[in-house]
Amino acid sequence: MIEIINFDSTPSLAGRYLRELRDVSIQGDPMRFRRNLERIGEIMAYEISKRLEYRDETITTPLGTIDVKEIDSKVVLATILRAGLPFHHGFLNYFDRAENAFVSAYRKYKEKGDSFDVLIEYMASPSIEGKTLVLIDPMLATGSSMELGYKALLTNGTPKHIHIASVIASRQAIGYVQEKFPEDKTTIWVGAIDPAINEHSYILPGLGDAGDLAFGEKL
Repeated sequence: MIEIINFDSTPSLAGRYLRELRDVSIQGDPMRFRRNLERIGEIMAYEISKRLEYRDETITTPLGTIDVKEIDSKVVLATILRAGLPFHHGFLNYFDRAENAFVSAYRKYKEKGDSFDVLIEYMASPSIEGKTLVLIDPMLATGSSMELGYKALLTNGTPKHIHIASVIASRQAIGYVQEKFPEDKTTIWVGAIDPAINEHSYILPGLGDAGDLAFGEKL
């Protein structure tokens, strides 16, 4: 079974930032919205850092030497565009030596109804062979974009471990990811798990369209 770390299960500072992301009286400030995504990314990055491999090093201070621990895992931060960008930046603030990957996955709605296909049009990625892959997308509604992004990245290698990071996920998406990702090397990190999605595949109660709130409405 894939391990799930749900920040909402334990009261913490992350809950305050998530509350502000959801609150319609606050989320209308795009700068604050982006910064709150970034803050949650920073908190998750710190927690994920506890799961990495470390090596011993000796450094010199002005008054002597000391043995310290240094990250020995090669980390790749991979983000689903576009809503993931400020969330990604929070991870990059802490994993400042990580490599980075970007995948364009978007919904292409069909002419009638609310059904859609998820399309991948662009990917920029280093090799992920044997590395720790952090898949970043603030809203995990159905899980299909995350799966397709992951499959695209696999053309550049097979990661040693996968950390899926989202601010809000639906229960449906959690179940989908558990079915589609390798259970022996996947960990899910999420700010909260909401009960459902609507007919447009938006998370309920969720927070709305994270991309529009962060960067403005699109045509």
